[in-house]
Amino acid sequence: MPSAFSDAGHSLALINGRILGEHGICEALSISGNRIAALGASAEIAAGAPAGCEIVDLAGRTVIPGLIDGHAHLDREGLKSVLPSLAECRSIEDIVARIAAIARARKPGEWIITMPIGIPPSYEDVLAGIAEHRFPDRHDLDRAAPDNPVYIRSIWGYWRSNLPLVSIANSRALRLAGIDAATVAPAPSIEICRDADGAPNGIFVETNKMPVVELSLMRRAPHFTASERAGALAASMTLYNRAGTTSVFEGHGIAAEVLDAYRQVRSQGRQSVRASLVFSPAWPSTSAQDCRDLLKSWGHWLAGKGLGDAWLGMAGLYGEIDGSVERELRSSAFPQTGWAGFHYNSSLPREALKEVLVEAARNGIRAVGILPNMLDLFAEVDRIAPIAGQRWVLGHIVSLTPEQVKQVAGLGLAVTTHLTAYIYKRGSELVEKLGRERAGEIVPLRSLREAGVPIAFGSDNAPLSLFRSIALAVDRRDRVGAAISPEQALTREEALECATLGGAKLTFEDSEKGSIAIGKLADLAVLSADPLQCAPEELGRIESELTIVDGRIVYRAEAGSGR
Repeated sequence: MPSAFSDAGHSLALINGRILGEHGICEALSISGNRIAALGASAEIAAGAPAGCEIVDLAGRTVIPGLIDGHAHLDREGLKSVLPSLAECRSIEDIVARIAAIARARKPGEWIITMPIGIPPSYEDVLAGIAEHRFPDRHDLDRAAPDNPVYIRSIWGYWRSNLPLVSIANSRALRLAGIDAATVAPAPSIEICRDADGAPNGIFVETNKMPVVELSLMRRAPHFTASERAGALAASMTLYNRAGTTSVFEGHGIAAEVLDAYRQVRSQGRQSVRASLVFSPAWPSTSAQDCRDLLKSWGHWLAGKGLGDAWLGMAGLYGEIDGSVERELRSSAFPQTGWAGFHYNSSLPREALKEVLVEAARNGIRAVGILPNMLDLFAEVDRIAPIAGQRWVLGHIVSLTPEQVKQVAGLGLAVTTHLTAYIYKRGSELVEKLGRERAGEIVPLRSLREAGVPIAFGSDNAPLSLFRSIALAVDRRDRVGAAISPEQALTREEALECATLGGAKLTFEDSEKGSIAIGKLADLAVLSADPLQCAPEELGRIESELTIVDGRIVYRAEAGSGR
């Protein structure tokens, strides 16, 4: 397993390749310990290699800085393999047979929790893939496992482009959850589907991207355990390494259960992705004074670069404004967070959050927000306690007017955006919503770059590869092939910079990583294709064939799987 600590005597050389260095392209580089020691010609690098140095012949392949995901949700990827899959089921009878097989290996009374119905990763057109064109109900699941409570979880709604979310429980699970004919849906966005006699039929339908049912009505069903989260996190790191990702910034905040998983993976020497975490507070009260006092008492450790090191650090504060009943219902499951991995009760009423952010600004604590309403709030805070130089982060950029771009630049913010969602999945929808005359406001990368705003790409784990973002930043075509404000496109070089150096700027680590230069951390990816020269259709499909973090090889493609 890769270690989170470098061996100062370790050396590695990459020769006969195409190294995309900070100051130009060269053939080779050498690594000493965890730093890039030299760049140059292959013969020169090979001749200067010390005894015992591992030399890798790149055979012409391209090397880039390791990608830095600016909004990763890295922990989710491995969690998708923790629960039994229904991906191969093409009928209700297939689902019944699959769950019956699981039940045979379980004790009576033991819960059976599965992944959603449909084909991952996006779970599009679910019923189109089921022969009966309907969801199974409790009666179907009772046939499969009459002696076990069964719950088929819903997807995390951002994996797919449309609603609703559907989860399903059998009769035994409904009884354990206390759900019967008298149960009323706890929010207008939730429907408890019913049989003709009014009894619940086990199917829950909700118009929420972030599931509510599993954290409210069905909260008795088991959640992910600490050991499952740690194992899934380590598995996630390998998958992100395969995509060329070597660092992540968790801009949506991290809950305690995910932080515990990181600590466990780190202590076991299994960490292969650097992680910069943002604190997701679980506020015990929504009183502005209570929250401000709490931040003053424990919040100082979040200031500046916070605590931790180059492998695992925690700094800054996540905040949002959400007074919905759905948020309250999700928060009631605390400390469990389900797929989210962040605390739902990190939300505050606007005035309370403003008080907290003013206190944060005065104490050098960076704030991160991902909802559009945070921009004006950041500006209000700045007028009371200037945030210039603190590089607060505004994530999930969907659209910005020219005036808002100027505002972002004037506040000294860095931004992150998820192009798979806002260009590929929703591009035409956003053009229709804003009008063609305002299409240039949709993820205005060119305008932001020209305004001097640091830009990072975030995968949002939907899907995990940042090469999809790079391709979309360059081509800007949505799922139906429509060009979405092509005047806002970036060059390939600029897009690659957003996915590397842009991510490093989120945490003021651009002098340490994000580009290939002598003295910088040796976080690198050897690619299956050259992102600056490959065919356009190949750009989004690039993978890493060799990933190096801290000077150590943490991922190597199997023989025959790459070039």
